[in-house]
Amino acid sequence: MQSKPQLLAWLTCDGVHIDPGSGKHTILGIFSNIQARQFPVTHPFMIWFLTITDCAPGEHKLRIAMSLDATNPQPLLERPFESQSPLHRINLINEIRNLTFPQPGEYSLLIEIDDEPLLATSLTVTN
Repeated sequence: MQSKPQLLAWLTCDGVHIDPGSGKHTILGIFSNIQARQFPVTHPFMIWFLTITDCAPGEHKLRIAMSLDATNPQPLLERPFESQSPLHRINLINEIRNLTFPQPGEYSLLIEIDDEPLLATSLTVTN
């Protein structure tokens, strides 16, 4: 039986620096909510950082969808990635630019790999 990908980390942050010598990742400015004075508001730049493991060797597809209504998530990002081995830890750095939030609320996020849900979480946007 093939293993199911496992999520080891999910972070929303301002930046990720990868040390060219060691390959280590430094996470900058982790946050879990967004405050705005007025709506709609557009957040200029954030990174959604994932670490996954137990991914079968080969090509895979990451999809992240978001909505205010959890029953109708709209795809925000789709990208391919490759796994060498289920033992590897894969860091996926996803740059999100100019994301608009029409109103305050709990925005549902659905993270899928190969059309299988990996994580359902939320991002709070307040005024």
